[in-house]
Amino acid sequence: MPKKPPAPRFVPTHLTQEASWLLFNRRVLEQTRRPDFPLLERLRFLAIWASNLDEFFSARISRAFAEERGSPSYLALMNEAQDQAEEAGKLYLEFLKALVGLGLHILEPSQLTKAEKQYFGAYLAEEVAPLTDLIRPEALPELASQALYFASGEGLLQHLIRLPESVPRLLEVPGREGGFVRLGALVRMRSDLFLPGNQKLPLYEFRLIRLAQLARSRADWDELPEALETRLDGQVSHLELEEDFPPLWAETIRVALGLEPPEVFQLPPPLDLSFVATIVAHGPEAERFKPIVIQKPKGFAKDPFGYLNRRDLLLYHPFEDYAAVEAFAQMAVRDPKVEALRATLYRIGDENGIAQSLIEAAKAGKDVAVLLEGRARFDELANLEWSLRFAGAGVRVLPLPSKKVHAKALYVRRAGSEYVHLGTGNYNPVNGRLYTDLSLFTAHPVLTADVRAFFEALEHQQAPVLSTMRTASFIRDLLLESIQAEAHKKGEIILKFNHLTDPPILQALEEALNRGARVHLIIRSTLTTLWEGVEVKSLVGRFLEHARVAAFKNKGKWRVWAGSADLMPRNLDRRYELFFPILDARAKRKVLEILQAQLADDRNSFILLPKGMERRWGGKRDGQRLG
Repeated sequence: MPKKPPAPRFVPTHLTQEASWLLFNRRVLEQTRRPDFPLLERLRFLAIWASNLDEFFSARISRAFAEERGSPSYLALMNEAQDQAEEAGKLYLEFLKALVGLGLHILEPSQLTKAEKQYFGAYLAEEVAPLTDLIRPEALPELASQALYFASGEGLLQHLIRLPESVPRLLEVPGREGGFVRLGALVRMRSDLFLPGNQKLPLYEFRLIRLAQLARSRADWDELPEALETRLDGQVSHLELEEDFPPLWAETIRVALGLEPPEVFQLPPPLDLSFVATIVAHGPEAERFKPIVIQKPKGFAKDPFGYLNRRDLLLYHPFEDYAAVEAFAQMAVRDPKVEALRATLYRIGDENGIAQSLIEAAKAGKDVAVLLEGRARFDELANLEWSLRFAGAGVRVLPLPSKKVHAKALYVRRAGSEYVHLGTGNYNPVNGRLYTDLSLFTAHPVLTADVRAFFEALEHQQAPVLSTMRTASFIRDLLLESIQAEAHKKGEIILKFNHLTDPPILQALEEALNRGARVHLIIRSTLTTLWEGVEVKSLVGRFLEHARVAAFKNKGKWRVWAGSADLMPRNLDRRYELFFPILDARAKRKVLEILQAQLADDRNSFILLPKGMERRWGGKRDGQRLG
């Protein structure tokens, strides 16, 4: 009888992408309990959690909503999301008590003096009521996503009130330092200002979330404005009602919106806890993180081209100055020898020094072209505005290819020589100082030639063909080949990504594990396969972990790659990302030291296991630092 092959040592446990992402948001919520974080920073994580949950129901849930509604796995998602929401409500009440010690008070209207009530009554009448919509119940199917509503009536549901989004959710109480009152609570107090006939009736809070998708995912610049107009016409995926909401009205709204009972959460008011960010902004500096000491690369900003003629430069943001990236672009504008600039721009925000430098360069007569990604979800309108600014200044905005361009590259041609910046993060001045990302500046010919070829292909609406770097599905091919080469007892692999959900890559990792390779995973958010006995780490701390890195031992001669791509089918099959090798020996050592520090971290870590998560806090090894 032939021998049976040995049973695999590492048996997989599979999670859906949505379930894994919700567990990530639970890790965000857990940061509100960090004993080593200042109070306001812990409160900030409550606001981040709330915004993340809205993103879950507007974007992350879309596949499961379309394909799995009513299934046990879908109901498990609803149960986890509701459990988090209920826990967040309890944490909010705990924070209210803790804030008193800082002299910060979120007051109820009953705690206001007579004069303060009179003031806010006038404020509501003058500033809020004219902007507030009174809506008939027949219009329930047309209600807007993420707006805050109140329901009212005598017996039957008769009136819906939509609070204006232009008025802050949290208002300072004049004359009371550290005193605030919620807009919603004030509106409840003076419902007569918002209901017909000056009726004074109880108000009940609710809000809903719709799936947010562009009607045309491949819209080019001339189609984008119309596509944006229909973005929030998606189906309602979620409804939140305050816990005392009248049952008959609740059922009326649920049926009108086409939701199933598990998709409706009844929670203690206030709903949408993201407003606590206002308290964070007003609180004392002593309850915030102390500023980090940011290191600046010596000699680079004054003469980046001379520097890169001698050696590469690799920076680890935010611990090393993101301003060096902006200075690189600015020096290219000022240098009369610079002839051409190219850039990929994805999420760049409303004000952006690099984008402004590109405009100045075009006005100075330099050849400037950008691939501005008009389909960057939730940033489309800002990028549409930038497209007009670029066009008006003479910057060529390249046509959008069929695949999204998520690559992060800045190219400069100067006196016949070529220089590039390659990154793992967006060219965004805020995120560049908050996210941990890698920046590589280089004049290495094989890399600069590939970046030039990348832009030339996009300009001619062709698929990029690169020799050393990788883009699109070729990134998967590279990783599969590299993982398979380590599938032996002396093999070693380190992967650090935000998301790892690609089935072929996960399968290759499993095969490598069962052949004896050591596999180290640092996955911030979503991971859809776990193995008993494999330590998978998620770092959630002060800074958002954002760098994407892959390292392979390669018989003791480590090969290290970094880039813009997370390991998801959409990133590898439907986007043009850029994955680049770290060729400089010093830069490679630096990346490996960062990875080893994060593998050793016991201050910001969660160990992801098939049966749950384990916190590793309170230790001395902080992986969110340089050196």
